[in-house]
Amino acid sequence: MGAAHLQKDWTSLVYAFFNLIPTICGIDGRCVHEFACSVCGCKVKVHQYLDTKDARSTGNMRKHVKLCWGTEVLDAADNAKDASEVRTNIVGSIQQTGSIVAAFERKGKGKITYGHRQHTRTETQ
Repeated sequence: MGAAHLQKDWTSLVYAFFNLIPTICGIDGRCVHEFACSVCGCKVKVHQYLDTKDARSTGNMRKHVKLCWGTEVLDAADNAKDASEVRTNIVGSIQQTGSIVAAFERKGKGKITYGHRQHTRTETQ
């Protein structure tokens, strides 16, 4: 069973936020597709059980994308034409241009300030 055979039914744009080919495994004797998030450092794997009526449901994937990537990114993906556009324009650009300043930027709350004071013992616990 090739990757093209598996991907022909995956028309939702949310699949672009996960690795291209899922792991096919068994959990408690049930066949499962295990989708790994494509964010560097994210260890979440979303399972799709193949023996249920909602085997193609992407609700849990959307919940994870909203938490991991943000609501704005998910909304932008919903307005895209297809999954390849989401993968190249949205996911690829965020992964390539992401910087620590952009990650911690506070929108609309003034200038960004940095501190270099060492934390106290209570703050590090």
